[in-house]
Amino acid sequence: MNSSVQLMKSEYFLHNHLQLFVNRCSEDFVLPFHAHEFIEYSYVSEGKGFHHIGEDVIPVKKGMLFVIPVGVPHVFRPVSTNVTEHPLIIYNCLFNAELINTLTAIIQEKEIIQHLMNLAQNQVPYIAVVDHNDRIEELMVKLYRESSVPGIGSSTMLYTLVSQLVLMTYRQLYQKEHDVENHSTGFDYILHYLKQHVSNRIRMSDLVRVSGWSEKQIGRMFLRYTGQTFSGHLQHLRIQKSCEILKNSQHKVSLIAELVGYRDMDSFYAAFKKITGETPLAYRKKSRALRSGQ
Repeated sequence: MNSSVQLMKSEYFLHNHLQLFVNRCSEDFVLPFHAHEFIEYSYVSEGKGFHHIGEDVIPVKKGMLFVIPVGVPHVFRPVSTNVTEHPLIIYNCLFNAELINTLTAIIQEKEIIQHLMNLAQNQVPYIAVVDHNDRIEELMVKLYRESSVPGIGSSTMLYTLVSQLVLMTYRQLYQKEHDVENHSTGFDYILHYLKQHVSNRIRMSDLVRVSGWSEKQIGRMFLRYTGQTFSGHLQHLRIQKSCEILKNSQHKVSLIAELVGYRDMDSFYAAFKKITGETPLAYRKKSRALRSGQ
């Protein structure tokens, strides 16, 4: 792990018999960029700010829930250093693999338990969903109250509430992925659009405009249907097109780079070498030698 990322140990938070910790906090600029030995469900209850997670920086506001797997570095930051006037309030629910084993008595679906284990083993990326009907917030508040002031049957109540939180988040995530599957035909249109506009400067916002889907949905589609991110797929598409032009034309490399959407020659050379293992001129020479030898 990067030495600049502070690791938060399970024993510091999960020292009770429940192996569960729930809190409500006002974020500041003191807490460092950090990762955990436990799973964290973080709900934005009030205010606005930014969530630095992995290599992403996500603007956040009330109603956003993040599920952070073990080992994924992150930190919330408020929108202003004046946290009194502009607070960013987060509810956190932390637990580890030991609690997952306990929850198997409540959660019967194997795929949901496996989902939790994948989070605990850092085998999936972070999750972000939006609480459109305030049901997630209601669960978080109940979790916090029950954890803060335990009563009769608190262990059972807390485990039940955590199971509901996991299930509700999983359902929302699965439903989004299900909707993406139903849009596979529409995604073909996005791929066609990219091929037709490969020489243009294409942003994710352009795909949002032509498809009507959110950036998150489109990002998931690229990973599901191509195995690549949007930027990674676009880069491969451009280099593939440049290879065709190199083989079938006498155009200068600088012109070819421009024809496939590169405005910076250094970026083009770096991407071409990374994907093909050769320079553009070496690729052209090799392809022509192979063609003449046939």
